[in-house]
Amino acid sequence: MRKITIAIDGFSACGKSTTAKRVATILGYSYIDSGAMYRAVTCFFLQHHVALTNPREVLQALREVRITFKVNTRGVSETYLNGLSVEAEIRSMRVSEQVSQVSTLPAVRTAMVDQQRKMGRDKAIVMDGRDIGTVVFPDAELKVFLTADLLTRAYRRQQELLAKDDLVDLNVILDNLIKRDEIDSTRAESPLRKAPGAIELDTTNLTIEEQTDEVVRFALALMLKPVG
Repeated sequence: MRKITIAIDGFSACGKSTTAKRVATILGYSYIDSGAMYRAVTCFFLQHHVALTNPREVLQALREVRITFKVNTRGVSETYLNGLSVEAEIRSMRVSEQVSQVSTLPAVRTAMVDQQRKMGRDKAIVMDGRDIGTVVFPDAELKVFLTADLLTRAYRRQQELLAKDDLVDLNVILDNLIKRDEIDSTRAESPLRKAPGAIELDTTNLTIEEQTDEVVRFALALMLKPVG
C-alpha cells in the first residue's frame, strides 16, 4: 500500500484529535496534534507573560520553545514543552481562552507550520488542526473537515474537562467555543475553512468509533488505489 498524508481539520470539540489518534493507530501511521503545538506555545507565553502586541518579544519567546511528542506507558501520545509534559495544562480553560489569540500571530503560525511540514515530509502521517488541508499540507491525499452542532461540541468539551476533574459550566464553554469559532474563521492568517477537495463529516450523531471508521475507510480506498 502506498503511503499518504491525512489532514483532518474542523471546529473545536468535533473529535478531531481523538479520531486522528485512532486512525493513526489503526493504519500504523504517525500522529501529530497541531492544536497541541499551538496550545503549548500559548502555555509558554502565559508562563513567561509574553506581550502578544510586541513582535520582538514574541519572536524571542518562539526561539525558546521546543515542542515534542512522546508516547507514555499507556501508549498515549503526550505533548512536551522544553522537555516537560504539559498535556494536562494545555487542555485547561486558561489556555483555551488564549490559544486563538496566540494562533492569529503570523510569527507563531510560521514557526508552527515549518515544524509541522518537517514532521510530515515522509508521509504516513495523520495531522489534525485548523489549517492542515489548506496551508500545511494542501496536497494531502486525504483531507477531512469535521463539523458538529455547537451544543454537542460544548457538552463533549465539558465531559473532556470533567474527566480531568475540572468542572466548568456549560455556558462558559459555549461562550468560549463561539469566540474561538469567530476568531479562527475570520483571522487574516490561515483562517479555518474547508479545504478544496476535503470530505465534510458531521459528527453530531456519530460516536468516535463511527467517525474513525469513516476516515479509515476513506484512507484505505486511497492507499489501495494504484499509482498512476
